[in-house]
Amino acid sequence: EVQLVESGGGLVQAGGSLRLSCAASGFTFDDYAIGWFRQAPGKEREGVACISSSEGSTSYADSVKGRFTISSDNAKNTVYLQMNSLKPEDTAVYYCVARYGTCRRIKTGYSGKGTQVTVSS
Repeated sequence: EVQLVESGGGLVQAGGSLRLSCAASGFTFDDYAIGWFRQAPGKEREGVACISSSEGSTSYADSVKGRFTISSDNAKNTVYLQMNSLKPEDTAVYYCVARYGTCRRIKTGYSGKGTQVTVSS
């Protein structure tokens, strides 16, 4: 059974940093792309970043480029999202999503339950 458990969310002031973690189990970690999505109240879920071990690549939404960094520790089956220079508009529930293969169709993958990130102005 695929399980994704997010942690690391919280309340931070604008300009601050947080690091989210996604602990994965139930599948062969190296074979899956893992992404971070977020959903703010009243808005649709949007992709934030994705990492693919098979392609050796990462991708980011334009809104977070230069501020967020996605990385993985394959020995720990964990993906991280380092978030710097946070803005109030980054406030959302952040979800970890995993899908076999590449990041192209990551949106349709398995999802965790999310972790709340709140950025105060």
